[in-house]
Amino acid sequence: MSGAGAGFDRLARPYRALEFLAFGRDLERARFAHLGRLASSRDILLLGEGDGRCAARLAAIAPLARILCVDSSPAMIRRASARIAPSDAPRVTFLCADARSIAPGPGAFDAVATLFFLDCLDAAGAAELISRVGHGLRPGATWLFADFVLPPRGAARLRARAWLAVLYAFFRVAAGLRVSELPPSEEILLREGWRRESCADFQGGLVRSAAYTRVAPTAAPGASA
Repeated sequence: MSGAGAGFDRLARPYRALEFLAFGRDLERARFAHLGRLASSRDILLLGEGDGRCAARLAAIAPLARILCVDSSPAMIRRASARIAPSDAPRVTFLCADARSIAPGPGAFDAVATLFFLDCLDAAGAAELISRVGHGLRPGATWLFADFVLPPRGAARLRARAWLAVLYAFFRVAAGLRVSELPPSEEILLREGWRRESCADFQGGLVRSAAYTRVAPTAAPGASA
């Protein structure tokens, strides 16, 4: 749950420490798990980038890529930009904006990453963003997803529900987050024609990292058959 609004400004400095205190390095492992798939990408969109750990790692992994990082928290962007190596800085652009407003033109990007960002949206908001951003991606594009998820059953599901209640309550107070439950992000991706190619779970199934490939892009809004 990173960088969903200017309310995250006050969390920019302690965010990494709080994350490690709660989950150790598992959220970071989830962010980094599939970045290698973008090594040959040329234009990458990072939505809700947060404190820049992913952007810095990705800039090194994908040396030819232009990377656009969108986050609505000025403080997060300051911390993120400071992580970028001077040699990589010309290729990495930071945009302070609501990621929900981003509407890339057709073929603008060959990869997108939403890493602990979609959990800050409600179901309708996640569906609208996934559809709109999808129209700006090239055929064969990759979508990297990392987020909290609900295991299907048993003690793991009960544990996840307890953690999610705590997390949403914390971010509601600390950052003004308005949503209180996970959107069905992976179901939406599948519905939009994305296929999951690889998946890794952490924290007993509470955290998932996955790579999706675009196999059946939907028609742009207003397009005729």
